[in-house]
Amino acid sequence: MVLPSKMRAVGISKTGDSFEVIEELELPLPKLQSDEILVKVEYAGVNWLDTAVRKGTFPVPIPPLPQPLGAEAAGTIVALPTDQGVFSDEEYSIRGFRIGAKVALVSCGAFAEYMAVSWKYVVPLPDEISTRDGAAAMIVGITALTIINEAYDVKAGDRVLVHTVAGGVGLCLAQLIAARGATVIGTTSTPEKAEIAKAHGAKHVILYKNEDFVQRVLELTEGKGVDAIFDSVGKDTFEGDLKVIKKRGTIVGFGATSGPMPPFQLLGFMHKCIKYTAAVASVYIEDPKESREWFGELYRLVANGTLKMLIHKEYPFTASGVQQSQKDMVNGTSIGKLVIKIA
Repeated sequence: MVLPSKMRAVGISKTGDSFEVIEELELPLPKLQSDEILVKVEYAGVNWLDTAVRKGTFPVPIPPLPQPLGAEAAGTIVALPTDQGVFSDEEYSIRGFRIGAKVALVSCGAFAEYMAVSWKYVVPLPDEISTRDGAAAMIVGITALTIINEAYDVKAGDRVLVHTVAGGVGLCLAQLIAARGATVIGTTSTPEKAEIAKAHGAKHVILYKNEDFVQRVLELTEGKGVDAIFDSVGKDTFEGDLKVIKKRGTIVGFGATSGPMPPFQLLGFMHKCIKYTAAVASVYIEDPKESREWFGELYRLVANGTLKMLIHKEYPFTASGVQQSQKDMVNGTSIGKLVIKIA
């Protein structure tokens, strides 16, 4: 296959609060390192971390600018590693990579025609899953799956609060928690989002703009509170979470869309023996074997219909398309997952 020397991308040459720093780029085709796979991207997912990278507030260093935005994608393999040692790695062999195979991958630089990524972060897609769904499920799906197993192991009969329940991770959480026989109580902003959340497994949905979520949760739980809380909001919900978590309950923070939490005293947890944990999915995919097992389970759940990806909107592979995707996410008008159609 003849590859181009240049490729199109959408990203940033400088960071900034304005959406206008997002621009169309022409970049050299990634130079393949010996352990990397080159993927021709078809779809890429939109995530909150894209906004942090754009603003320059993402806590992990990113490659030098200019750089494409995006952190998850799916497409087809166009080149394999050249390091002979890679081919003898058992984990590499199990994945069965080949030219033309459909794969999903997680790495910086997804809003580009091509991505070069270490094989450890590339996952084969089952035949029955499209690259569109494969890209959409990558980060939100693995986040939901890992935190309901590792951060708090959800059990049948549990009552679980999800902030907020109609976003990408929220809808995944609602489906996976309900599939375990637990009751999902969710918060969201509009009646439209509430109906969609209910259709995806939430039993009760609280409109936080109109209702006091603390009062409603306590009403729904006979004043006992919930067994666990999965919270991506952070600052605006934390104090309320402490009031609605039951004794010996667990609060799982996995985001801070309203801003970082203020400092708090651990002594405040003692009267209920509350557990608080901050979770990030990247920890669970650092090890190649563990990563393969988690993503294998994720795509099994997508393939058998347990986890349905609701893609709210597909945006064009342009600066204005990526800008609009971030605006829709930040303004709270999106539901479920957003994707960019690259090819």
